[in-house]
Amino acid sequence: MQSFDVSVGAAHVFYPEVGERRTTAALLLEVDPVGLVRGRHGPSGEGFALGQYVNDRPYAASSMLAVAIKDVFRTALTGRCASHQELADSALPLELHVPALPCRGGADLARRVFEPLGWRVTAAAVPLDPAVPGWGDSRYLDVRLAGTVRLADALNHLYVLLPVLDDAKHYWVSTDEVDKLVRAGGEWLARHPEKELIIGRYLAHKRELTRDALARLAEVDDLEPEDLDNALDGHRIVEAADQPAPLSEQRRGAVLAAVRAAGARTVGDLGCGEGALVRDLLADHAFERVVATDVSARALQIAARRLRLDSMSDPARERLRIFQSSLTYRDDRLAGLDAAVLMEVIEHVDPSRLAALERVVFAHAAPSTVVVTTPNVEHNVRYETLPAGMPRHRDHRFEWTRRQFREWAGPVAERNGYRVRFLPVGGDDPEVGPPTQMAVFDRLAGVTADDIAAGREVTA
Repeated sequence: MQSFDVSVGAAHVFYPEVGERRTTAALLLEVDPVGLVRGRHGPSGEGFALGQYVNDRPYAASSMLAVAIKDVFRTALTGRCASHQELADSALPLELHVPALPCRGGADLARRVFEPLGWRVTAAAVPLDPAVPGWGDSRYLDVRLAGTVRLADALNHLYVLLPVLDDAKHYWVSTDEVDKLVRAGGEWLARHPEKELIIGRYLAHKRELTRDALARLAEVDDLEPEDLDNALDGHRIVEAADQPAPLSEQRRGAVLAAVRAAGARTVGDLGCGEGALVRDLLADHAFERVVATDVSARALQIAARRLRLDSMSDPARERLRIFQSSLTYRDDRLAGLDAAVLMEVIEHVDPSRLAALERVVFAHAAPSTVVVTTPNVEHNVRYETLPAGMPRHRDHRFEWTRRQFREWAGPVAERNGYRVRFLPVGGDDPEVGPPTQMAVFDRLAGVTADDIAAGREVTA
């Protein structure tokens, strides 16, 4: 047995079974609840003073166990092994057992967070008292995970998700928690279907920290540059041979025509990717100010390089403002634009977050014109290189039919004081429509953001 002093008490590691084919390592955390508060001044922080001494900390797998995992298994957590690095680099058949896991969300949430990571999950509720069945179940789960996973990945999954499932941390959450989360989850969290729930809970529901973490995860995403966004040059599909110009060029041309027709002088490319549209906007001196944003810092680095930002002339540089931003969180820097463009952006947003995008773009930023383009899924059958049922890009969260796009855009316009019209981009196939569909939202005369916020009735 090995014992380690940790910040919350003592951690013990022992091995109930050791064999050629199977070994079990057990981590027991012995929490000292009295020592945790000895000498502490100020409010208890747990609602009542006795709660500092009488609680579930010595018995449940909380954030304290996550801290012990980091302290005790530090090299394993980072994937290093001096004598058997090949094993540390290999996916191994692993079983994890957490017998008392507090989980606000029950067994269903445990499955939702662990199964996308490759685990087979068995989770059973622990009764409040086995001797008194009528009392029902507690909030604790007996959780078993099985899968073929690198040991470092398995430990990082636990390190991040134990406090997430408990939805509590025993220490103050500050900006350095974002660094910890990115280090531990950077390789898997960016693509997790529950990433927003995980990030929000891990960071104690602090909005600014959550926003920072989402942006940072985009930065450390290990996708190739051409895979960052469907607006970039790289595509899963090959353009149809009879197109007079690449679809990406036709798309940019249609967007430019729409913002020029709107008489815009200040334009924002929201979700600018590598900056192809930004380059075209800067080339037209009718646009006095161009704003370029993306949630991915990596994409912005590519855009800066391709725009030659470091050698750009002073007049051109003064017209451009480029910064990192997420379209699901309010950003006052987006206010005051004549036109905003979301070119091949909305399909990269989880459907559950589209309402947040609507509030940010249409209600808070509220430009006079909004141009939105998105793939028309009906047209996918015309791409011979695209397997049936596959999206055009691996990061697409959805691809809409023309009817679905209208069913989304119409209510968005009505709720926010716009009228909307729809235009095809690319060849308009008589059977399946164009490859890209575009909606142009124009704000109704006399309608202000305050009107929308106050719920005042607006009519065309």
